[in-house]
Formats: sequence, structure tokens, C-alpha cells
Amino acid sequence: MKTMNCKQLGGACNKAFHANTFDEIAEMSKQHGMEMFKNNDEAHLKAMNDMQALMQKPEAMKDWFNSKRKEFEALPED
Repeated sequence: MKTMNCKQLGGACNKAFHANTFDEIAEMSKQHGMEMFKNNDEAHLKAMNDMQALMQKPEAMKDWFNSKRKEFEALPED
């Protein structure tokens, strides 16, 4: 199991996510983002806007996603 926090995944806080795979941790981050969106959390909304801008450039988004996957894979096991 490995740990990454919201900020490491493009978010706005230090909430920790623990998972065995990057896909699992990405899903946890997505669920957290949806919760913060519902709560109208200003810092997370800004981070989401930044991410949406990145999504407008598919190659840049792919590169970002791959770099986060590599970051996850390089982490030590908890």
C-alpha cells in the first residue's frame, strides 16, 4: 500500500489517500474532489479549474497523468 495526498494529485489539501494501485488512488482523489465540489470548497474549486485548463490540452493531460503514475510507483510501501 502507498500513500499520496490531495496536493500531490493536483488538489488543494493534505488529505491522505492509501491504495495499492495508482488507479485506486486516482479514484479516491476523484471522489474527494466531487465531495469538495459539493461543499463549494474554494481552494479545491480553484484546483479543479486549473485541472480543467490542463484537460483542454490532451497531450499535456496525458503527460501529467503519466508523471503522477510514475510518482506513485516510485513511492515506498507504507
